[in-house]
Amino acid sequence: MIEPTILAIESSCDETSAAVIRGGKVLSNIVNTQAVHEQYGGVVPELASRAHQQNIIPVVSQALLTANVAKSELNAVAFTRGPGLLGALLVGCSFAKSFALGLGIPLIEVNHMQAHILAHFIDDPKPQFPFLCLTVSGGHTQIVLVKDHLDMEIIGQTTDDAVGEAFDKTAKMLGLPYPGGPMLDKMAAQGNPNAFEFPVGNMPEYNFSFSGIKTSVLYFLRDKTKENPDFVQDNLADICASVQKTLIKTLLKKLKQASRDLGIREIAIAGGVSANSGLRRTLQEYAVKHNWNVYIPAFQYCTDNAGMIAIAAHYQYLKGDFATQYVSPDPRLRF
Repeated sequence: MIEPTILAIESSCDETSAAVIRGGKVLSNIVNTQAVHEQYGGVVPELASRAHQQNIIPVVSQALLTANVAKSELNAVAFTRGPGLLGALLVGCSFAKSFALGLGIPLIEVNHMQAHILAHFIDDPKPQFPFLCLTVSGGHTQIVLVKDHLDMEIIGQTTDDAVGEAFDKTAKMLGLPYPGGPMLDKMAAQGNPNAFEFPVGNMPEYNFSFSGIKTSVLYFLRDKTKENPDFVQDNLADICASVQKTLIKTLLKKLKQASRDLGIREIAIAGGVSANSGLRRTLQEYAVKHNWNVYIPAFQYCTDNAGMIAIAAHYQYLKGDFATQYVSPDPRLRF
């Protein structure tokens, strides 16, 4: 089968998503973002699982309808096996297994983090192998050496918190509404990134640490609000811009080091934080300065979506990499 038609399902966190791909071309990519978590200031796993159960059938139906593909035309069903929230993963996994079993077609398990990287192969231009991918999200921060579509090696990662968590927790300390990261990015665009200084983490090799900057911001805000109770309100944009600059500097410092050491100038970013406008802009500046070829996915393929699961499944299908009905979710799935 040269041009397989695959239904892909993503349910690792708080987006219920389904996509249809044919011959490597994404025909539909439907995403239902759960609003129920806004009142809690973060994702509540049990509520996420229930919302997935409510959303998955309508989302899959819409994906097939938008793609103008009948169930009988499908050659495989793919799903996110992990990493992610166990209950949320169970919904997608169980649905995919049942759907594939009912149609008598193969099942494909996909690694969520590998799929983020392979989102670069949905549209042109596509990176050339080997390339380095900075994969940044709410739960992961990694530098990955990508040798082929299904041959990847993590060469650096966070030793504590992910950069997305640092964005979100800082936003929460500043009183910004959920989701915090995008709101902090929006405010940062209006501020002075040099207004305040925060520490840049310096871990061995290509690894990261972001717990220190969270603590630094906490103490900074505590001390400043003692002097002026309105300090945050009076300086909100500048604080956001300064924190964002520090986080981006931490990320690109290690990416620059890896690029130099390995002699690789094909550079990509992926994951939810790759939608951050400051990171995108700074990466383009680095591209000019260091003669990098930079690749940034379209916005819809940065955050969690089934389109990226579909493109990963496409390459796995061509390789004959199928799962059995005995497969189960793995919340801590690694490469």
